[in-house]
Amino acid sequence: MSKNSKKQAADRKARVEAMRRAEKSRERRNRIITVTISTVIVAGLIGWGTYAINNANQKKEQKAATAAKPISGEKTWDAGKLGRNHVQGKVAYPMNPPVGGNHNPVWMTCNGNVYTKAVPNENAVHSLEHGAVWVTYNGKATQADVKTLADRITKTPYTLMSPDSTQSWTITLSAWGHQLSVNTAADPRVDQFLTKYVQGPQTPEPGAACTGGLTAS
Repeated sequence: MSKNSKKQAADRKARVEAMRRAEKSRERRNRIITVTISTVIVAGLIGWGTYAINNANQKKEQKAATAAKPISGEKTWDAGKLGRNHVQGKVAYPMNPPVGGNHNPVWMTCNGNVYTKAVPNENAVHSLEHGAVWVTYNGKATQADVKTLADRITKTPYTLMSPDSTQSWTITLSAWGHQLSVNTAADPRVDQFLTKYVQGPQTPEPGAACTGGLTAS
């Protein structure tokens, strides 16, 4: 083989080696980049997961703390003395609005429902048995109060809201065996009552449906 041919062969070999080294270098860089990105993603997911878990636990602790606090002005009744039979027709309840007792076999749909007309007590009491909070108001409530309450209720499953011209207080919140009356929707006890009693420990039938019941306008 001539010197020129040997030189060309050596040059080709050198170029091939250089290309291989460059390819290996690119592969190493790509691996490093891939590992780095994966590490960042995993770290981010772990960090987000930890944050989400801590945040959820914190909310649970806050809700538990809120539920444990007594609510000023709240009235309570002995749940053991409130009847739970299914009956037809009207029931004479000893409190207004009622917080429990015998009731209609069909509950009022209470999936955050806002009713613009009064609803039958007997159906609403059945909703309370399922763990709902029933918000009622009379003619003293302002339009702003009604809107504030309605906005809150529509976002809260296991609640219902309706007008009640027969009640004494402007706004009343009722759960099974528990009741709170306030003058304004801005009263912080409204949120406290909802947090404590929506599917709260007072519920005779926890987990029972609040959908598929009686509806009204």
